[in-house]
Amino acid sequence: MKKKKTRMKRGFDVLRDKSLNRSITFGRKERDSLGLTGLLPYSVATLRQMVQRVMTNLERLPRDIDRYMLLSSLQERNERLFYQIVTTHIDRIMPLVYTPTVGEACREFSHIAREPKGFFITPKDRGKIRRILGNWPQRDIRVIVVTDGQRILGLGDLGANGMGIPIGKLALYTACAGIDPNACLPVTLDVGTNNEELRNDALYLGYPRRRLEGRAYFTLVEEFVTAVQSRYPDALIQFEDFLTPNAYALLNKYRERVLCFNDDIQGTAAVALAGVYSSTRITGVPFADLRIMFLGAGSAATGIADLMTAAFVDAGLSLDEARRRLWFVDVNGLVVKERKDLMPHNRPYAHDHPPLGFVEAIEALRPHVLIGATGAPGTFTQAVIERMSEVNTRPVIFALSNPTSRAECTPEQAYAWSGGRAIFASGSPFAPVTYGGRVLRPAQGNNVYVFPGIGLGAVACRARTLPDELFLVAARRLAKLVRQKDLDEGALYPPLQDIRKVSLDIAVSVATKAYAMNLARQPRPRSIRRSVEALMYRP
Repeated sequence: MKKKKTRMKRGFDVLRDKSLNRSITFGRKERDSLGLTGLLPYSVATLRQMVQRVMTNLERLPRDIDRYMLLSSLQERNERLFYQIVTTHIDRIMPLVYTPTVGEACREFSHIAREPKGFFITPKDRGKIRRILGNWPQRDIRVIVVTDGQRILGLGDLGANGMGIPIGKLALYTACAGIDPNACLPVTLDVGTNNEELRNDALYLGYPRRRLEGRAYFTLVEEFVTAVQSRYPDALIQFEDFLTPNAYALLNKYRERVLCFNDDIQGTAAVALAGVYSSTRITGVPFADLRIMFLGAGSAATGIADLMTAAFVDAGLSLDEARRRLWFVDVNGLVVKERKDLMPHNRPYAHDHPPLGFVEAIEALRPHVLIGATGAPGTFTQAVIERMSEVNTRPVIFALSNPTSRAECTPEQAYAWSGGRAIFASGSPFAPVTYGGRVLRPAQGNNVYVFPGIGLGAVACRARTLPDELFLVAARRLAKLVRQKDLDEGALYPPLQDIRKVSLDIAVSVATKAYAMNLARQPRPRSIRRSVEALMYRP
């Protein structure tokens, strides 16, 4: 298809096609054959020179949001160069195209938007979603990331401005797992916003009404899912940044019927579980003996607990024993059975115990691992870290809330308050920390370690559904990829520079398990690894 497009287009049409444009890296013969001679400066650059040119210009800019805009513009006009830069400099670029900078980009989306990227569906499109999906130029869509913008990172209801999330996630699908960008579709279900400030903003680009709710909301989502299955029968749907009740309702409705998953629930769970597996190699506490406490009881935290329950059961515990290893604290204190304010997804983890506050619960229950998924910065106070350090030789601290400004604590705080004994991971990136003469590298427990690989594996075997067994496989594979060198540096995850290899390994594990569970629609190849690797887009 790409060769056919190249023959059809000439001159400025080539330069205006982001998937064809290679700017001044076009050679002399290509310029002649494509009608580009005279349309480009004389110099012919190498790809390496182009990457260096962009990186130099990137560092000249004063703010990360300016760097985000430069990269966004590059993606609009020279897709290959954009992805070459992301893959070559993933450590530097990922915080710019995704968390934490994407949070600011979403807040400012209506003010900084230029070329449209992504597909918007509003309540006005009821009854015609399948037809309007035909307006999207690509036909063979394999991965869709969809949000309704109601719970963007830790920033709340951003309405149509939430489109930055699907765009960023799909850029990572391509950069980290080689999903062809032409097979990706970012979608925002723009069902309105309850954010009055946005609705009153004259520049707001979204549907300027209060949010659609109840039956009307779920009917619109159903029409969207049905339309996707009709137009793109092989597409994986990733639900992203939905409010907790809706996130669980949609996942429970579609998980056994459609190839889909919720990254906030299941992706976060797989990454956190992998980090906990890795931590046991430092602490020496067997996984089956762990007690784990969560601060926050939303979709991310309970999603982690659900997958950990499955992991504990797999390790030989009964279901009741597994759940008793998992404790929750929310804004109202320890989650216990006598409370009357619990949501359905919290009740399996409501145990018989007197009510306690957060620090008191740590003293009473003596958890080995503390996981924060609150969206509330600074909630892992000095008193919290010190109590965890009193009951553990090596306390394991996961401050997973995004973006960086929302983290429950910083690595500097965790190391200082624990006397350098804490094993720390965060959801957003932090720089290495020097403590006690050692340089510690707090690895980022970011979902990017799993969702691209899971998506690639599902696409490769054309999976029917994505049950929890596949996320458990992904978590175990990720943990096995952590080297002793990483652990010695305080990191519970592999270096981000290895992300394409990590994604490939996870994809192979996921596809292999899918074949074993008879979930694959694609005939099993002789070599699953070679067939998966052959799918990977390389800029």
